[in-house]
Amino acid sequence: MQTPPLDDDAVLWSGEPAGSHLIVLLHGYGADERDLFPLREHLPDGFAVAAVRAPLAPPFPLSGASWYPIEGVDTRDPALVTEAAQRLLEWLDRAAPDAARVTLLGFSQGGAVSLQAMRLAPERFDSVVNLSGYAAGGALPGDDVLAEAPLPVFWGRGSDDQVIPEAAIVHTTDWLPAHSDLVGRIYPRLGHAIANDELADIIAFLTKRQAA
Repeated sequence: MQTPPLDDDAVLWSGEPAGSHLIVLLHGYGADERDLFPLREHLPDGFAVAAVRAPLAPPFPLSGASWYPIEGVDTRDPALVTEAAQRLLEWLDRAAPDAARVTLLGFSQGGAVSLQAMRLAPERFDSVVNLSGYAAGGALPGDDVLAEAPLPVFWGRGSDDQVIPEAAIVHTTDWLPAHSDLVGRIYPRLGHAIANDELADIIAFLTKRQAA
């Protein structure tokens, strides 16, 4: 399967990316660019924000968009996650070549794609916020770079999240500490969602990155 390019017209913007610290919002499976865009109202001042739409349509009757197909509960093909991350990098080249810094903030599938893009091109990013997502398996060119010069990553997830396969959580728990400057949080009684206390932790993480 060939993942198509991101739609340049399906992006919501707040602020001018040139010369700024840009936060790119990547939604989850079955959502679209409007899903995470309201987060901009809670983020620290001084960031430009872009919310992008994933390039695929999930199977009928689901609506919205997806970053890669999910064939079954435990099926997460790393090659397809990589294709989606490559399309994201291509979009960044087109849409924000002059951004001073870039942070990726993704939920679920968007979190997985965010980490995969970091692994493909660690030099492109300041940090990653991975919400209810995971690190895909396999090896990528940037893994050795990240092991030597890890990027800041915030990983938040709910203790009651039943969406991401347990094997993916175990792999991410093993992989991230060796390849990132990790801030990890598990939120009690939270499912596959973003909690208010998690949002407060995200704001603290981004405020620290802004001052770095």
